[in-house]
Amino acid sequence: MNPVLHSKIIGTGKPLCILHGFLGMSDNWKTLGTAFAENGFNVHLIDQRNHGKSFHSTDFNYDILANDLKTYLDFHKINKTAIIGHSMGGKTAMQFACSFPEMTDKLIVADIAPKFYPPHHHDIISALNSIELDNKTARNEVDEELKKQLSNVGIRQFLLKNLHWTEKKKLAFRFNLPVLSGKMEEVGDNINSTDHFSGPSLFLKGSKSEYVVESDIETIKKHFPIAIIDTISNAGHWLHAENPKEFLKKSLDFLS
Repeated sequence: MNPVLHSKIIGTGKPLCILHGFLGMSDNWKTLGTAFAENGFNVHLIDQRNHGKSFHSTDFNYDILANDLKTYLDFHKINKTAIIGHSMGGKTAMQFACSFPEMTDKLIVADIAPKFYPPHHHDIISALNSIELDNKTARNEVDEELKKQLSNVGIRQFLLKNLHWTEKKKLAFRFNLPVLSGKMEEVGDNINSTDHFSGPSLFLKGSKSEYVVESDIETIKKHFPIAIIDTISNAGHWLHAENPKEFLKKSLDFLS
C-alpha cells in the first residue's frame, strides 16, 4: 500500500480537502483553512508527494497524485469530500474528480485549466539548484542567493517557507528538488483527454492571471459540463493569497 500523505486537519463537519500548488505545502493554506473550518468544514490541508512533510518518490504524475488522495481518504475513512486545488493541486483535484467521481462531492479549481502548460518555472528551479545549502547557516543567506536570480520578493518568501532545519542542524528544502526539477513536463501535463466529471465544479481565475483565458472555457466545459467559471478581482495566479476575502466568499457560496 502507498504511504499516506501528511496533512493538518482542522474543524468538524463536512470533509474538505485542500491541495497546494507546485513547490507549495499545506501551510500556505493555514489561514483560509481555518476560515473554512469556522464555517462548518472538517478541513484537510494536505501535502502532496514530494512536497511539505509528505514522502518523497521518483514517481510523479497526475494519475499517481490522484491515487495518493484516494489512499489518503481511504485511510481516514472518508467516503466523499469536497476538494479545492490550486494550480498543480487543481490538476490533481480535476484528475481525482474524473477518476473517482463517486468520492467527489464538489470541486473547486483555482487558476488552472485542463490543458497542457509548457514548462515555465525554469528560472525558479535554476535559482534553487544554484544554492549550496551545506554552507548556509541562516534563512537570510539563502534569500541573498535567491535574490541574484529571483527579484520577486513574494516568490522568494513563498520558496523560503520550505526551508527547515534537519536533525543534523543543516538547512534543507522540504520539497524534493532533484525529482521535481526533472518532472517539469509532468507538472505541466493535462488530465486524460477523455476524462469528465459531471458533478458541481467551480473554476476561479485571477483577474490579473493569464493561466486561464477565454479560449479555455470550452475545454473546461468539455471535461466539466456544469462548471461555473468565475473571477477573483485584483488577483493574479496566487488568487487565494492575494484576495482571500473574495476567494473565501465565492468558495463558501458554492460549497453551501
